[in-house]
Amino acid sequence: MFFRTLTALISCACLGCPALAAPCGDTSAGFTAWKSAFAEEARAAGIGPRGLQALAGVQYSHGTIGADRNQKGVRYSFEDFKRIRGVDYIVSQGGKRLARDAAFFDRLEAQYGVPAGVLLAIHGMESGFGQFFGKYSVLSSGATVAYDCRRSDFFTAHFLAALQLVDRGWLDPAAIGAAHGEIGHTQFLAGNVVKYGKDGNGDGKVNLYDPADAMASTANYLSEKGWRRGEPYGEGSRNFRVLNEWNAATVYQQAIAYAGQRIDG
Repeated sequence: MFFRTLTALISCACLGCPALAAPCGDTSAGFTAWKSAFAEEARAAGIGPRGLQALAGVQYSHGTIGADRNQKGVRYSFEDFKRIRGVDYIVSQGGKRLARDAAFFDRLEAQYGVPAGVLLAIHGMESGFGQFFGKYSVLSSGATVAYDCRRSDFFTAHFLAALQLVDRGWLDPAAIGAAHGEIGHTQFLAGNVVKYGKDGNGDGKVNLYDPADAMASTANYLSEKGWRRGEPYGEGSRNFRVLNEWNAATVYQQAIAYAGQRIDG
C-alpha cells in the first residue's frame, strides 16, 4: 500500500504521544541502543506487556533497508504493467471470488459504497489474493524503518501502532509482511489498521490476515478518503482520483480501475 503521510495526531489519538527521543541511525550499529530507548517511549505511550515483549524480540532488518534504498518509481506503460502484474489473471480470479461470495461483497457495498470489483482488484494486486504477504517480519521491518533516519518520524507512528495491535491481539508478533511493515491481504501499514480497520467477520478483532477483515477495512479506507457511492471509477472520474490515496502511481490506479470494471461486469 502506498505510503500516505500519517501525522503525529493519529498516534496521539491512539497512544498519548510521548516526546520521541530515541536516536535514529543510518546503519545497524546503533539499533540496540535505539531499541532500549524506544522501549521507554513505548511504555510511556501506553504500550502494554505484550507489545513490549514483542519489541524486545525485534531485529535490525538488512533486507528492509536494502529494499528501502532501492525503491524505483513505476515507469511502465499500462499495457506492460498489466502484463507484468498479471492483471488479466486478477480479473479471472476476482470474478470467481465475486461469484462465490456475492452476498458478502453486496453487504460491503451497501455499508461503504465501494463495489466488489475495486476491492478484489486491490486484493489481487497487493497480495495475489493472499498468496504472498511478503517475506519480512512485520515488527522487525517496522522497527528498522522507525529507527532509520530517512523517514523516522513517519514510520515511528506506524511502529507504535503495530505494537498497539499486538497488545490488542490483532497482530501476531511473528507475522510476515512486506519490506516496510505492511500487513496482510491488502498491505495496510499499522497506523492505517488502527485508524481505518474494520471487523469483517464478526469476531471482535481486526486481523488483516483474515480476508473478510481486509476487505471491510479496505472498503472503509476508500470510503473515508472520499469514495462516492454509485459513481463510476474509470479514469478521469472523481472516484478514480480517490485511488491516488491508495497508490500514487497512475499506472497502478489504471490497473485497479481496469480490473475492477471487468470484475464488476
